[in-house]
Amino acid sequence: MFDGKKIREDFPIFNSNKDLIYFDNAATTQKPKQVLDALQEFYSQCNANVHRGIYKIAVEATDEYEEAREKVSQFINSKIEELIWTRGATEAINQILYAWALWNLKKDDEIVTTIMEHHSNLVPWQLLQKNGVKIRYVNLNGDGTLNMKELENSVSKKTKFVTVTQMSNVLGTINPVEEIVKIAHDNGALCLIDAAQSVPHMEVDVKKINCDFLVFSAHKMLGPTGVGGLYAKQEILEKLDPALRGSEQIKSVSLFETEWTDLPWKFEPGTPNFADIVAFGYAVDYLKKLGMKNVREHERDLTKYALEKLQQISKLKIFGPLNGTRGGVISFQLADIHAHDMASFLDDNNIAVRSGHHCAMPLMKYLGISGTTRASFYIYNMKEEIDKFIETLEKAKQVFKV
Repeated sequence: MFDGKKIREDFPIFNSNKDLIYFDNAATTQKPKQVLDALQEFYSQCNANVHRGIYKIAVEATDEYEEAREKVSQFINSKIEELIWTRGATEAINQILYAWALWNLKKDDEIVTTIMEHHSNLVPWQLLQKNGVKIRYVNLNGDGTLNMKELENSVSKKTKFVTVTQMSNVLGTINPVEEIVKIAHDNGALCLIDAAQSVPHMEVDVKKINCDFLVFSAHKMLGPTGVGGLYAKQEILEKLDPALRGSEQIKSVSLFETEWTDLPWKFEPGTPNFADIVAFGYAVDYLKKLGMKNVREHERDLTKYALEKLQQISKLKIFGPLNGTRGGVISFQLADIHAHDMASFLDDNNIAVRSGHHCAMPLMKYLGISGTTRASFYIYNMKEEIDKFIETLEKAKQVFKV
């Protein structure tokens, strides 16, 4: 079991905010000093543009930059050539849209996705409708799990692309992505996994999942903001032209044509966010030292504890599975207290949560609500914090007279 108090010592924000209970980890996570120190050290000792200079610190910067790629590719079990740096999961999805989907999906082709998707895995695909591509949405079971029978019936030979979150940022639902990928492939479709909420919290193996694309963000897994990863199978990347174009991704350029360089740099134009990418590598080091099985077990234990306590509060409704496989995200409503009012009251008691539609407005409409309050856990959270959370919710009932 984790020693939450010991882990918190690595996170300066908790030294600066002694009473802070941070339950907004699905939005972004706090950063350990190992990551912050790595960022400062890089800028202080070897700040130079990567893949350009041949002087000493430029070579050192490039080595650290590519070492981070090796760390992260090992973390998800991909080849180095299959990991492309992006600004985050949202940009990664858009790269797939502009490099692959717009060129390969045509009128009457179908995309299958789910009603629980984050806007980042929903809005981009709507652009394809102007070309006559149809989008089909799979609904949920009553417990907030994905209706797999409906998904299987929705995927047909007309389906060219299936895109689904591995873990819902609202419901905590963990989808059976290996099964979903197999259904897609059996019908000749490619499959994308939005792993922004899963890679930080559990072991994710792209080879085992066998997905064609997978996206994630660094800031949700102890790393800096503005960095993310796009995994794609090498045989797919080799056939694609880049969505974004410019310098550093070329082998040769003439006035009227360009020859692209090798993978993965072919898809990385311009000066990358190299310092933050180096620091991201240290975030992965930190998680690997903890062990992702241990991370998952810790969150499972916290979530089970929280769910048991929350269900004892009258007039409180939880959205998402109450049993079985789920992540450390709990969305709820307490009587008729507005989600923003609830979040403000919790903040007055030093508890940070998210409120609103959580970038999942179609899901909110499907559930018949305008928004929820959401608590989400990570490695530095403890049961004592959940106890304080429960006490504060009970206090809210008295203050709001519900």
